[in-house]
Amino acid sequence: MSIVISPSILNSDFSDMRGELAKIAGADYAHVDVMDNHFVPNLTLGLPIVEGILRVSPVPVDAHLMIEDPDRWAPAYAEAGCASVTFHAEAATAPVKLARELRAQGARAGLALRPATAIEPYLDLLPEFDMILVMTVEPGFGGQSFIDGTLPKITRTRKAIQDAGLDVWVQVDGGVSRSTIERAADAGANVFVAGSAVYKAEDAAAEVQALRDLATAAHHH
Repeated sequence: MSIVISPSILNSDFSDMRGELAKIAGADYAHVDVMDNHFVPNLTLGLPIVEGILRVSPVPVDAHLMIEDPDRWAPAYAEAGCASVTFHAEAATAPVKLARELRAQGARAGLALRPATAIEPYLDLLPEFDMILVMTVEPGFGGQSFIDGTLPKITRTRKAIQDAGLDVWVQVDGGVSRSTIERAADAGANVFVAGSAVYKAEDAAAEVQALRDLATAAHHH
């Protein structure tokens, strides 16, 4: 299971998207947070901006849709060219149907869980997804502190994936930094979203590498 680093551009300078994306050219993905001011109390960006990001990003785009009615809206993000599209379990009416639509468009299908949402109802459906995103903060804003109470859920999710012999990635998003990434990797996550940690660093590229090194060491531990 490879270590994947997907910096979030949520805390980047949106007036210089091309320059901010260039800083994370050494990452595996660019994590783009789409918020609709309904599912979460924040409004970020939508499909037109994502299409612009896709045109200039040096790395594939990992779209995280914190929106209501993803059944209707998510396929367009896959169609636009996002390499991975993650929607929320709490918002989707027909998550398996939606995941299949995303895969049919050529994207990896991700299922996101808020901190209080259980993985158990989805364990039998794991083969339908390419990634499970265990939110390690309440979705909506960058810069929040990591919720350690989500670690057992990460461990249960990874164990279920291994028991089923599947290659499903486990992503963590929220409060991921040098001080928390090892705990998340040790629990079983292999995809790490870091926003503030990367974009508030003196050298974003060096920070991406530092996070990758820490996660790799903890993962092989």
